[in-house]
Amino acid sequence: ADCKTPLPLDITSLPTSVLLSEIQRRIKCNRAPEKRIVLIGPPGAGKGTQAPILAKEYCVCRLATGDMLRAAVASSSPVGVKVKRAMDSGELVTDDLVIDILKENIEDPRCRRGFIIDGFPRTVNQAKKLDRMLAESGKKLDGAIEMGVGRETIIERISGRLIHRKSGRAYHPKFNPPIVAGKDDVTGEHLIHRNDDNPALFEKRYETYKVYTEPVLNYYKQQKKLVKVNGEQGVKSVFRDLCAYITGI
Repeated sequence: ADCKTPLPLDITSLPTSVLLSEIQRRIKCNRAPEKRIVLIGPPGAGKGTQAPILAKEYCVCRLATGDMLRAAVASSSPVGVKVKRAMDSGELVTDDLVIDILKENIEDPRCRRGFIIDGFPRTVNQAKKLDRMLAESGKKLDGAIEMGVGRETIIERISGRLIHRKSGRAYHPKFNPPIVAGKDDVTGEHLIHRNDDNPALFEKRYETYKVYTEPVLNYYKQQKKLVKVNGEQGVKSVFRDLCAYITGI
């Protein structure tokens, strides 16, 4: 027996079925084609619900700008220090800084199969910078998906939306309930209701989306990369439609 290199963790207590499932997942991922996708839609459209399960399905990483900014600050990396300085001074984080953080994440080995970006780009300028950054590394965006949802549906969703702070997984008592009320399905940790998830603040966020982000849809439409999915459906139906598109590109 080789006792020189101990296992990094004890897997002896894991059920055989779990180990076999993980082996099968890794084999599948090694064969999976690369996918680079952006999800676009107003707040409450379901991007935060679909992005994590799509990332798992296609063996890519999920990149959410808010999560990346917080992680960069916590890591104290050179880019993270710049982000913290901007936040501490009350300034907006510049597009170039966000692109730098995206680049750091995309170059991570966990993103070698591609990514699902949730919540970016929010402006045409950001979309152009993303294309330029990918082109510099010999890559390109494969597709952009608009998640179409009406205003009234969104207001109902955000009023009851619950978030797992660390992962960004999203739940709703009616539309996507957790297995245990108030607890994250994966970790069992408590879910939170974001302060900005209320009808009053939603109106401002929605108008910002209409003015600045809707033009991004036309930008990708001109590139023949845009598809629209009916986000009014249930979580499983939306996931099925998203998969049909992503698998085909």
